[in-house]
Amino acid sequence: MSKRFLAACLLLSVSALPALAAKTSLVVGMPIEPPGLDPTIAAPVAIREVTLANLYEGLVRIDRNGKVQPLLAKSWEISPDGLTYTFRLQEGVKFHDGTTFDAADVKFAFDRARDPKSTNAQKQIFAPIEGIETPDPSTVVIKLKETSGNFLTYLGWGDAVIVAPETAANNAANPVGTGPFKFKSWTRGDRVELVRNPDYWQKDKVKLENVTFRFISDSQAQVAAVRAGDVDAFPNLAAPELFAEFQKDPRFKAVAGNTEGETVAGLNSAKKPFDDVRVRRAIMHAIDRKMLIEGAYSGFGTPIGSFFSPNHPAYVDTTGVVPYDPAKAKALLAEAGYGNGLSITIKTPQMAYASRSAELISAMLAEVGVDLKIIPTEFPAKWIEEVFKNKDYDITIVSHTEPLDIEIFARDNYYFNYKNEKFKALIADAAKTTDEKARFAKYAEAQKILAEDVPALFLFQLPKLGVWNAKLQGMWENSPIPINDVTDVSWTE
Repeated sequence: MSKRFLAACLLLSVSALPALAAKTSLVVGMPIEPPGLDPTIAAPVAIREVTLANLYEGLVRIDRNGKVQPLLAKSWEISPDGLTYTFRLQEGVKFHDGTTFDAADVKFAFDRARDPKSTNAQKQIFAPIEGIETPDPSTVVIKLKETSGNFLTYLGWGDAVIVAPETAANNAANPVGTGPFKFKSWTRGDRVELVRNPDYWQKDKVKLENVTFRFISDSQAQVAAVRAGDVDAFPNLAAPELFAEFQKDPRFKAVAGNTEGETVAGLNSAKKPFDDVRVRRAIMHAIDRKMLIEGAYSGFGTPIGSFFSPNHPAYVDTTGVVPYDPAKAKALLAEAGYGNGLSITIKTPQMAYASRSAELISAMLAEVGVDLKIIPTEFPAKWIEEVFKNKDYDITIVSHTEPLDIEIFARDNYYFNYKNEKFKALIADAAKTTDEKARFAKYAEAQKILAEDVPALFLFQLPKLGVWNAKLQGMWENSPIPINDVTDVSWTE
């Protein structure tokens, strides 16, 4: 047998082999485990990061560029007076349990969210609603009591996803939505597993068969898991000091993106000494934001002077309203009666950015005669109970990652205990303003009020330090909304 014949046979045998298929499983790492899996009844962002767009869907969605796009509603019309929204729904959509999605489910979901007994974390979304009509299974008509300039955007949040009356009561532990993946299992303290929804209404859109969310709180363990391949992607790596190493490693893609997360140290304004604006301003004057960002996040992040994302077109730079000025801090403390010193505490969630920031803030405050004791606080359970609900704290620190959430400072009984009637009226007016230019002007004024009043120490905009396998495509580089949407994610080989 000739060598030429043998070579030809070998070539034929190799060409007959099937092409290696791309992987269809994905493991995503997260620093915080959600307390439940229903984003319509609780506030923690981790709930949305697992469930939004993956398990549950809304009438609309916020895309990776922050734009409103159709989803369960394929189109909509808004009346000239801005008070009536008519949504035309997708047809042929089913929930994961096989029941049909229709207009009645939308009405149920929104009526449930706006019920006085609802624990929905963003009830202001539904506050303008006067009534909901369902003239046919494919049409929903929402009538508002007053105009809402951000109504469509709000409907893309996790708090406004559509749930069904048959399964809503059990969604926290056994979620049922209309999304591209179905719930498989939850190993508490470790992982949530999802599987592809074979009956998903957007046929052939999803490439992955299995998605696992693993919960790893320790930043060094996060890095080790990514390097070992135990985790394919970590959308929010908590080890900024090692991020540059990933950027140099061709095995990974490392992207420093942005989020809507305003990192602030909330001050309990109903409690002495923070009921005195001079004390609040003094503490803000003691904070060197640039040094804080360098120490807490290796220079990643943007200084903020108020509670508004630099990514938003209505943003105003207010970092100069109460700038770093230790001498001014000491003078204000003396004027307020604390010239001989002040002792306070900060309850700090166990997230890396919060712990590091608290240590730096403590050192900075010591320079102006303020003794700050750090109290580590389990997040979310203990922090939610002590700080968010009971308001049992002096200072705390956390990133608020919902977009356009400046209105939380206008809420009654929110954990900051901040009250400013002018600010509250301004935010209410902005919410009703449909003219974009006029609404943005009101937001600008609101930002300045917060910068002057300092109901929280406005520190920095949380960056999104995403690291994932270089063979992955479709991962979000920025977070215009808290989400780990893997609908479009796939492996290149």
